Amino acid sequence: MSNSNNIRIYSFYYKDTVIPVDDELYCPVMAGNALKSNHVNIQGDDSGDSISEKNKYFSELTGIYWVWKNTRHDITGSCHYRRYFTAQNEPLDLKIKRALYLPLGLNKKRHGLVYTSNVDRFRHRILNKTEIEEIFQDYDAILPQSRKLKYTVKKHYSRYHNLADLEVIEQIIKTMHPEYLSSYYEVLNGTLLYANNMFILPEVHFKNFMQWWFSIIFDFEKQINPENYTGYQQRIIGFLAERLLTVWFTHHKLKVKELPVIYFKKIKFSNVQQK
Repeated sequence: MSNSNNIRIYSFYYKDTVIPVDDELYCPVMAGNALKSNHVNIQGDDSGDSISEKNKYFSELTGIYWVWKNTRHDITGSCHYRRYFTAQNEPLDLKIKRALYLPLGLNKKRHGLVYTSNVDRFRHRILNKTEIEEIFQDYDAILPQSRKLKYTVKKHYSRYHNLADLEVIEQIIKTMHPEYLSSYYEVLNGTLLYANNMFILPEVHFKNFMQWWFSIIFDFEKQINPENYTGYQQRIIGFLAERLLTVWFTHHKLKVKELPVIYFKKIKFSNVQQK
């Protein structure tokens, strides 16, 4: 793929907080802005074609939908205000710390994640435009390094959510997209998962993925009663979207560059100013 000047990564927020990366490549978006009484001075997901009011159940998907319907770029990406892709090697001190994860049994859980609260040290390691252009010379997509689960994706889901959700999704795929059924089973019976609904895609793949993704999501929404989902489970659409994202990429077998994710557990800084 040739280099492109029209690249934008959208970083989704749900509360008023600092913006840890000061780069025009990244556009902060307040997801669920329609539900907020005090609007902040960043782009909301409640203009144009919008599902912002569904944010309680859709999480960052309301922001991603807004990007799909109201913007157009040669390359479009999704990340979170505390989670960003990085293409740079992990610092030596963190590599040593990571080596300690193995005897503690945390190596799979923390695979591909760089935990830090030091924005000053790590904001310059956040994926930049030049790195994206270089990656897309040889790859079709950028995703976070896949999580390596202790259990199958299906069993993992059943431990934290209602397994009946996956049965509804299965019937939807059988009806709407039967050609994806074998990939769906492959993902459920496997142990790899692309988490956090993060991605960077060229326009053709972005449009195709969005159409497929939301066709299933909206049909699922019609078949369940959202009020049955409370507390942590209210974000059901976001949880299911991660599984569906994994299915789509498994099915299409794109050449994917998996990158680590910098995860700012707490945003602490001295030089970053709130916008």
